[in-house]
Amino acid sequence: MLSVFWKELERQVRINGAVSKITKEESEAYFFSRPLGSQIGAIASNQSRVIQSRDNLETKVKTIQTQTSEGLKIEKPDYWGGYLVKPITIEFWQGRPNRLHDRLRYTLQADENWKIERLEP
Repeated sequence: MLSVFWKELERQVRINGAVSKITKEESEAYFFSRPLGSQIGAIASNQSRVIQSRDNLETKVKTIQTQTSEGLKIEKPDYWGGYLVKPITIEFWQGRPNRLHDRLRYTLQADENWKIERLEP
């Protein structure tokens, strides 16, 4: 299940479904469909690792930019990939006073259409 909650907006989205890792080919196609700056950022950043300073990251980016301008071919990092979520149900929640929240549930039917139901709070 995926759940995204925005406290300040009193909104939430919950998604239930099947999750699978995308293939190397799908990952490469998506990686190379992104702007060059995003590709360079993905190569320069060891995402979520502690960084010594912002300057170190920007230096890595500038080094890769220089190398690409000199003809170095960008390659997708081995660690870079993604997952595909095929939703079965999606629920949208909107907070309201007195717990009278709005809840809408979308359920994927066998014919690939979505059934929409309002749920009690």
